[in-house]
Amino acid sequence: MRKAVEELRKVIETLSEDIKRHGEVILIMHSSIEKLTSSVTALGYRYGLFTEEAFRESIKYLVSDLLRVYQVRRWTYYDGEGFVFGHPLVIDVDVLVRDNEHILVEYKASIDRGDVAELYREGILYERVNKVKPRLLIVGPAIRKRALELARELGVEVRASEVI
Repeated sequence: MRKAVEELRKVIETLSEDIKRHGEVILIMHSSIEKLTSSVTALGYRYGLFTEEAFRESIKYLVSDLLRVYQVRRWTYYDGEGFVFGHPLVIDVDVLVRDNEHILVEYKASIDRGDVAELYREGILYERVNKVKPRLLIVGPAIRKRALELARELGVEVRASEVI
């Protein structure tokens, strides 16, 4: 009986050590997965910003320089009352201008409801400040279904090739 108990004790010690090693491996893997997730998120964010900027410059070239249809401006305004974001902040948005037509344009790598709502509030603020009701246009390769529904409700034009 003692011999059997001693063998069980050794087996339990071995299993305990194995469990401890596996736990350490899981912690290392979890840490690595978190780092990888963080890197992928940062890459996606950076790619999105670069894509938006490249698209913005392409549109400017097409409508202003090449076709000379619209004048492309950057409207920068300090929203001291915090109308757009809920607290005072500088607003930056591209504006296409031709005669009395003003179009506020936002370029996004992926369009969600927050982007649509933000552009809508920027449009209201733009009208208050400049006394011109702008058309609102949001452009991106993909838009979420609920963002598209909100855009339709708010009268925001959308140019996206995919609804996700």
